[in-house]
Amino acid sequence: MLEFEIDAAEGARIASLRVDGRELLWVDRRGGPMQWGAYPMVPFAGRIRGGRFRFAGRDYHLPANLGPHAIHGTGFTARWEAEPDGGFVHELPAPWPFGGWARHRVVADDDGTVRATLEVGNDERSMPAQAGWHPWFARPVELAFTAGAMWRRDGDGICDGTLVRPPPPGPWDDCFTEVDQPMVLTWPVGPRLALTSSCRHWVVYDEPAHALCAEPQSGPPDGFTLAPEVVEPGRPLQAWFTLAVVAPPTPRPTPAA
Repeated sequence: MLEFEIDAAEGARIASLRVDGRELLWVDRRGGPMQWGAYPMVPFAGRIRGGRFRFAGRDYHLPANLGPHAIHGTGFTARWEAEPDGGFVHELPAPWPFGGWARHRVVADDDGTVRATLEVGNDERSMPAQAGWHPWFARPVELAFTAGAMWRRDGDGICDGTLVRPPPPGPWDDCFTEVDQPMVLTWPVGPRLALTSSCRHWVVYDEPAHALCAEPQSGPPDGFTLAPEVVEPGRPLQAWFTLAVVAPPTPRPTPAA
């Protein structure tokens, strides 16, 4: 059975995810808000190159928060406001130039599956948008997945618009697409966790020694340029992400001597 806690003051993130009392997330806050828990990424996910993009014939520039680039949106550092249905809302603030809002809701189904949903919308105007989640899973853990393609990174560490087939071996800080779901996380002594999402892109970051990230995103990093999505009044972007405990595989019988 999965249990979770939400911290509205810290980006409406899943601040704890436990199975039988065992914490599955990296929850040490000393690295700052980008480095722990499982937080929603809105209104964009991953890096925006140089913080710059073009929309509807105009150029926009967002402040850098990772080297020269903007990353992971405005929601993960903000306090979200609680709503009556148990969800949380974030009014997208300046310097995001379009206004708009995001909603995040996390529930546990009767079977213990945790289901998160995200919406990003604007009631006044059209705007570019992405949505995703950035979970930090505590090691020791192994990730099993297959993908048809991976976005190639350039010298800035950002997708350059080229898909690589088949994806090369890790370690990775890379975005995959054509992913067979679920992705499966396995702890050596403990649970197996199946990850599924409506998102068609997954960033896998397995370089750190202390944690592993498997991040569903509605588009790739620098997506406002590479694969732009647009929301309009009455037509928000919607995404979902589930985390479910699954039984270990049945051992094969040992052949008789």
